[in-house]
Amino acid sequence: MDCAAYKPRGRWELAFAAQPEEVAVARRLVRAHLGGWGLPELVDAAELCVSELVSNVVTHVGHGAPVSLVVSEVGGRLRIEVRDPDTRALPTLVNAGDDAEVGRGMALVDALTECWGIRMEPDGKVTWCELAGPFPANEHGQRACVTKATPLLSCYGNDQLVSSPQRSRLAAVVTEAAVIDVIAALLHWLRAHGHDADEVLDRAQTRFEAQFTVAGDSP
Repeated sequence: MDCAAYKPRGRWELAFAAQPEEVAVARRLVRAHLGGWGLPELVDAAELCVSELVSNVVTHVGHGAPVSLVVSEVGGRLRIEVRDPDTRALPTLVNAGDDAEVGRGMALVDALTECWGIRMEPDGKVTWCELAGPFPANEHGQRACVTKATPLLSCYGNDQLVSSPQRSRLAAVVTEAAVIDVIAALLHWLRAHGHDADEVLDRAQTRFEAQFTVAGDSP
């Protein structure tokens, strides 16, 4: 995918009542939206996940329970969330045999997705799962972070040099010095407020490598 032409997918949400017939409607709408987002390769898996998560609400929470379905892009993955008001009936992953009539839904979700989980909220719970997608997570995420960092760096150096560090060696030196000043100032702030600056720096480095290191490259 050409990152220059990339546009993040928006958040899509659908509210409805938990009824067996609504499962098929939700599947069709998810198929239509993923097709419109240019993600036909994720349609089949997404439809199955939506079907299982919504069917769980119908079966274990009850017919007519208010449900909301949210589909969005998060961290380079397609995230599916199903919200319902019952904090007692929690989806579980069971080792159901091939002949089992119940208990296979979350096993299917577990097999299809990168990860899934449950988030408890004051007024209910959210059961979510994430599918790996053809999103340029590294490039898009890097662009977003660069955009956030630029105004901060402008306080520590010349705007022109900061925005074009490769224009000359002098510009690169000034830009690197500005970045070092920012990092040092943030570490001082953390320590002054009782935080472990070294631990935070290590965690930041780990996150940087996890988000933006392309396989085979070094950060």
